[in-house]
Amino acid sequence: MLIDAVFAAVLLFAIATHLLSHRRKERAAREAGVKVGLAGDGPQGQHPHIEIDDCIGCGACVTACPEGDVLAVIGGKAGMVNGHKCIGHGLCAEACPVGAIEIVMAPPSMSADLPALTPEYETSVENLFVVGELGGLALIKNAVNQGRDAVDTILERLPRLRHRPDVGPPPLDLVVVGAGPGGISASLRAQEQGLSYLCLEAEDLGGTVAKYPRQKLVMTSPVEFPMYGKFKKLEITKESLLALWTRVAETTTGRIHTQERVEEIRPEATGRFTVRTAKGEYQTLAVVLAIGRRGTPRKLGVPGEELPHVMYSLLDAEAYTGQRILVVGGGDSAVEAAMGLAHQKGNRVILSYRKGAFSRLKDRNHKRLQDALKGRQLEVIFESAPVEIRPGTTVLDVAGARREVAADYVWVFAGGSPPKQFLEKIGIRFGRLELSDAAHAEAEASGGRVAAA
Repeated sequence: MLIDAVFAAVLLFAIATHLLSHRRKERAAREAGVKVGLAGDGPQGQHPHIEIDDCIGCGACVTACPEGDVLAVIGGKAGMVNGHKCIGHGLCAEACPVGAIEIVMAPPSMSADLPALTPEYETSVENLFVVGELGGLALIKNAVNQGRDAVDTILERLPRLRHRPDVGPPPLDLVVVGAGPGGISASLRAQEQGLSYLCLEAEDLGGTVAKYPRQKLVMTSPVEFPMYGKFKKLEITKESLLALWTRVAETTTGRIHTQERVEEIRPEATGRFTVRTAKGEYQTLAVVLAIGRRGTPRKLGVPGEELPHVMYSLLDAEAYTGQRILVVGGGDSAVEAAMGLAHQKGNRVILSYRKGAFSRLKDRNHKRLQDALKGRQLEVIFESAPVEIRPGTTVLDVAGARREVAADYVWVFAGGSPPKQFLEKIGIRFGRLELSDAAHAEAEASGGRVAAA
């Protein structure tokens, strides 16, 4: 009897502890949902759709998400509480034991800053496609898959496109603009399928990834790379990833041109495109844009911003030691740069953020930042913004008061102006394309899970 009583007490204690923990997590999830607004600020692209009737509330999806707190169990059912953090890993669907999660596409171009796309990633300009970050998804896996799929769509259309009346020399089947993950994937698929193509990259192979800080870990998930096969690593350094792409790109036999910036893409009446760079012009039947959204770095508009010690990207934190450094911004890029610089010998780093708290950091970055702050590796000044940059110092407005801080270098991470003007000049529309009657009917029948174009 005594043993039974002890066992019952232990069991009740375990159940009570579990329930209390569950309630704390649910309360935190509710507070997060209220804070960001459940009805707005949702996912921009690929994201989980949860069938509530099938969900058993086990929380496996919450645990599987590498971004931390995108999902939560509330009222015994899983739901999204921080949809803006979702970048389409899809690991939640794989972890769900009852198959209650389907990975779907949000209506493309929920934001007015994103080009309007069809489910095939085609823009409002026929046979001109956008893949990767420029379409609203930053995940490497998504960019690779979209680049491959866009070329497959073009391949289906080629018999019709090639039979249009020729004017001048025979055009290329495809021009890919950008040699990041989406552009490399599109190029390799074109090579694999025997298309005549060219890939044009304004800078170096790797696109946005090439601009990551040295040794930055790139989070990815298993993906099928054309002409390479299954890429299974879930974490890889920037250098290793670029080395892989370089080896794979060598199979394209010189069809990837780096340091050749595209200045104009002009749709012609013949159905072709003229792609102009500083080095020449190319005629093509189709275009895949994989140029990312960095565009031109957004400036602060303050005196002294043109000084040579003010920079907008960090390529190698280890190159800076024994320096007084100011980092401006509150996003993942700013926090990662600040932490990377703070780890270098002799650096004194201040992170200036205009808001009162960080609200959009990846979970892993938030945890690392808290550790860095506890270890006094860097200082964060909230509700602050530079008002003047001088050699060796920067004047901050801190909650209405002026404060001068020492800064041998200043890094600004205020986002970038997407290449909207360039795209609009081509004729690409932004926002949301109108659905056909058939597409409307399909969307309604599927509960809105069809990617509205």
